[in-house]
Amino acid sequence: MSETTEFTSGLRSGFVPALSAAPFGMLFGAVSVADGQSVFETALMSITIFAGASQLVGVELFGQRVAPWLIIVSIVAVNFRHVLYSAALTPVISHFPLPKKMIAFFLMTDPQFAEALKRHEKEQGVTFSWYLGAGLVLYILWNIMTLIGATLGGFIKNPEALGLDVLLPIYFLSLVMGFRKRPNYLPVVAVSALGSILAYAIVGSPWHVSIGAVAGILLAAILPPGAKRRRHSERFYQ
Repeated sequence: MSETTEFTSGLRSGFVPALSAAPFGMLFGAVSVADGQSVFETALMSITIFAGASQLVGVELFGQRVAPWLIIVSIVAVNFRHVLYSAALTPVISHFPLPKKMIAFFLMTDPQFAEALKRHEKEQGVTFSWYLGAGLVLYILWNIMTLIGATLGGFIKNPEALGLDVLLPIYFLSLVMGFRKRPNYLPVVAVSALGSILAYAIVGSPWHVSIGAVAGILLAAILPPGAKRRRHSERFYQ
């Protein structure tokens, strides 16, 4: 396919995830302004960081006047899963030149990772044009909704009460369900969820995100992959 066709296909792939993340972006903008950030600071944070959960953790800690190192450590804890995403995605985009890889990793979000991996497993090929299209529609809509939320935030006294923040977790759940046909799906998901719940109760947020992910990864590494999964892995790393 031509680069234009691939880019258009990427836009279509990223459209639904972008719509799912849009209310969360608006919520971040409203919360950020309510916590004392200016509209400019809020927009700049979304443009440069582009990581919803980490942005929310950051603005909440800014408002509590905590030590800068604690803010950094908390954001790293929330975003640690991206280290795992990067390791899994590297073979998929190994054919990208270095500058394009840098752009790809900047645009990598939870839905972007899931869509790219599913496309690769369907052997449709992950071209840079497709990846850029999917990433840009997420990036642009996220920043537009952040700006809207920040601008209108003063009119929303309690943005969490609207319940918009529940839409993104629902979409994340649909991403998890998309891998339900994989071998060992149920035990890995169950252990990851249990590990996250226990970590939330014992250690607290945001560490439960990374601890739950590590628990699921450790179990996946221990369990046998299954014949179908072994065949796919051989193709994956060839």
